[in-house]
Amino acid sequence: MLDLGEKCGVFGVYGEGLDVARITFFGLFALQHRGQESSGIASSDGKRIESHKGMGLVSQVFSEDDIKKLTGHIAIGHNRYSTAGGSHADHAQPTIVGDWSIALAHNGNIPSTAALEEFLRARNIETDKLSDSRMIAQAIAVLEGEGATLEDAIKKAYPLMTGAFSILIMSKDKLIAIRDECGIRPLSIAKLNGGFVFSSETCAFQTVGAEFIRDVNPGEMVVVDASGLRGEQLVPANPKLDIFEFVYFARPDSHLLGKSVYDVRRNFGVQLAKEYPLRADVVIPVPETAIPVAIGYANESGIPLEMGLTKNRYIHRTFIEPEQHIRDQGVRAKLTPIAEVIKGKRVAVIDDSIVRGTTSRKIVEMLFGAGASEVHFLVSSPPIMFPDFYGIDTPKQKNLLASDKSILEMKSYLGATSLNFLSYIGMIKATGISEDQFSTSCFTGEYPIDIKERMKEIVAKKVCYTPFADKLSD
Repeated sequence: MLDLGEKCGVFGVYGEGLDVARITFFGLFALQHRGQESSGIASSDGKRIESHKGMGLVSQVFSEDDIKKLTGHIAIGHNRYSTAGGSHADHAQPTIVGDWSIALAHNGNIPSTAALEEFLRARNIETDKLSDSRMIAQAIAVLEGEGATLEDAIKKAYPLMTGAFSILIMSKDKLIAIRDECGIRPLSIAKLNGGFVFSSETCAFQTVGAEFIRDVNPGEMVVVDASGLRGEQLVPANPKLDIFEFVYFARPDSHLLGKSVYDVRRNFGVQLAKEYPLRADVVIPVPETAIPVAIGYANESGIPLEMGLTKNRYIHRTFIEPEQHIRDQGVRAKLTPIAEVIKGKRVAVIDDSIVRGTTSRKIVEMLFGAGASEVHFLVSSPPIMFPDFYGIDTPKQKNLLASDKSILEMKSYLGATSLNFLSYIGMIKATGISEDQFSTSCFTGEYPIDIKERMKEIVAKKVCYTPFADKLSD
């Protein structure tokens, strides 16, 4: 699945004697998959905050000299994928406010900023050109300017944040982490040489040699300063991690809710094989996310696994516009079929999801073009019928392939021999976690955090939870 915008990634370090900016650089490097539009780091030595950020990948934004200038014992970093406010250099984070007294890095999205706008406008702060992240930072800075401590300012601003957020906030002498009451976006804590590290995903801890301690709890504020680490529950927790972290976003070497992402994805494949056994000669994953799924499917079904599609691993954001006929090639610039694996074969191709369907359609066309006799398309999640409002760059509902098409109609659009989606029940079962611990809004249209006026954008759909009700194979 290659046509869905990713969430952002945040990373932070607190520790005397640690090269915090360098550690943060490598933490962001490990979180590059969560955002390729811009990157930034802010650091503090206890007296002043410094920052460097720009458009592009982590390796494009930072030089050795940039890292050396970011001195101190506290740092936060951010990789951004645009979900609100479009693609602009001024939206690169961390956001610095309050006369350089506060830096903020935000993973998530506030679907309704009405409460923040009302608060800021009452204090004569114009909001028209502000992103949701900057509004949050401004609100905290304003409250601190009115005499509140940083912790109290965050507590007072917290009810204004009507959406999904895992946020790191840095002052000159503190590092603070907060999550929304549902914990829709992941955020974890580790220890490193007497200091502490925060990350959107646990995979970054391994990169920097930090030892996982625990997750920041939904609705919790965690403060790290000279006195150590302490947590305070700001609102009752209502855990609802976005299940799409397991489906697509998280790296396979991360852990979520105590579960290995790799193991869960492999379980998706096992469950797919149980729900949809096929007569096929070869199982082929769409790299990278679907590889563990394909391994599970192949092991359960007994059908050989082959890497029939090769991904150009160096295809990322670039500032060089492609020449017209290369642009027209589209997905072929990213994926190349291996004809020797495909020709004359009944192919079961496995992907993690279908959004608009344009990429999936091209993959089917590509496989037939490479000589496949049949192309059976298997998806390791249910049909996506509803847009996301919590930080994924999904299209409007009318542009989601499954929003107005049946399985049969989608199969016809893709040009596949058959099309099968993992059932909703099967997806939940494969995680080994209770359904009530997840946000599954893109599949069910049930939004655990009120999206307020954005609800008018939703057209109700009939969602089927019966495991085999959507089965359609020739």
